[in-house]
Amino acid sequence: MPSIPLHPPSKSTTLNPNTHDNPLPALLQTPSGLAILELQGTINFPTTTPDDDNNDTDMMTTHDDPGAEETNTKKKIIETELGKIMFPDYSEFMDPDSTKWMKRVYLYAGRYQRMTGEVKKLAKPLAVVRRRERSTVEGNRPGEEEGDELEIVEVIKYKIIFASRPEPVGLE
Repeated sequence: MPSIPLHPPSKSTTLNPNTHDNPLPALLQTPSGLAILELQGTINFPTTTPDDDNNDTDMMTTHDDPGAEETNTKKKIIETELGKIMFPDYSEFMDPDSTKWMKRVYLYAGRYQRMTGEVKKLAKPLAVVRRRERSTVEGNRPGEEEGDELEIVEVIKYKIIFASRPEPVGLE
């Protein structure tokens, strides 16, 4: 049966989670670590139109076969901001064991809508893993092939639930 080695978090990510090598988006960070975002509904992302194809797009040249001609393909990356998450009851000076800040979370979608949610503890924590190259310092055991290894980046213990409809908010 094939197997892939799984390693615990490296010392660099456990000592300083804000390193530049952290592949996880900072938007998912909560005061207690990473969390899963659960929305009850559908997110409508913008679509590209034929006019968008003529605008400035990144051109990518691919070489599949050394003898083949260059193939230009257009690759457009659309980045859409879902919103801004705020924890109104959180303060840096709170007791780290306090869960008072978990009772109310706001997700501001655009400038005129706000969703209210809460942070819930997961029944079973989830591990976020990433692929890493097999280290060359450790020699391969007989029968092991060179390949990838997995590393635990962080363990997720909470999820943020937004179960209600967005409510209108005015500019403050």
